[in-house]
Amino acid sequence: MPSYLESLKKYTVVVADTGDIDSIIAYKPEDSTTNPSLILNATKMAKYRSLLDEAVSWAKDRDQSNWIEPALDRLSVNFGVQLLKYVPGRVSTEVDAALSFDTDATIRKARQIIAMYADEGINKDRILIKIAATWEGIKAANILEKENIQCNLTLVFNEAQAIACAEAGVYLISPFVGRILDWNTLKNGIIYSSIEDPGVLSVTRIYNYFKQYGYKTIVMGASFRNVGEIIELTGCDRLTISPSLLEHLSELQGDLAPRLSQTNAFSKVIEKIDVTESNFRWMMNEDEMATEKLSDGIRKFNNDLNELREHLACF
Repeated sequence: MPSYLESLKKYTVVVADTGDIDSIIAYKPEDSTTNPSLILNATKMAKYRSLLDEAVSWAKDRDQSNWIEPALDRLSVNFGVQLLKYVPGRVSTEVDAALSFDTDATIRKARQIIAMYADEGINKDRILIKIAATWEGIKAANILEKENIQCNLTLVFNEAQAIACAEAGVYLISPFVGRILDWNTLKNGIIYSSIEDPGVLSVTRIYNYFKQYGYKTIVMGASFRNVGEIIELTGCDRLTISPSLLEHLSELQGDLAPRLSQTNAFSKVIEKIDVTESNFRWMMNEDEMATEKLSDGIRKFNNDLNELREHLACF
């Protein structure tokens, strides 16, 4: 009998949500996603010290006085290059969270990251530029996609963000599951079953909407709290999963059946939503959870990036 992980891979592309190469080797995902939090944790491991040392030396050789920001970019690329040795697909590399409301700066940073990968012999078709799904971030992604720089729009918490990304021609979105569950549990004082999980229901609605209206944007569920959420989203285009949950899935045995599918997506007609900028901002304004969690996610990524800056400054 297959493990849950082996069974899941029959219906969904599995992506590792980690910067740890050992986890990639163990669970053999198609892709890998990173973010400042994951890279910060990885730099605290002795086995990745060489990647940090190289980034610092590389940046200082170019500018002794203003080297920290280039070193941060170099460090992200260093991790990406290493991860690409072990995944057959793509690695997501995140743009500085502080640029989440600056379209032009996001575009410049994305181009810089792609150029740095190119210097290492990595083609841009193996990289996804990870950008927070603010209106400004979505506009930046629209321009980058036209340059064949494909993007992963992260911190997606509702349909307004998801549909705006699809209309912008974004390659992939990361709608979050666990953080939606966290917010609703705290707000409502309810312990949700996996089938009632608000995060699971949100990703299911987005997936079904995309299939009904023929959007090519990939839906990649993210931010899981338990195996039950993953089981309920079996069949989603992709799922990015932490090493601890990948391990749990590999230990459980059984055949999973797809909950999400093209057929199921058409079982109920969904009304088309027109997501102009004004509608996007209004829908976000009316969604307390999405507004709070988007802001909170940007702050957390920025805080981890600042901690990484402080860590680099010690060298």
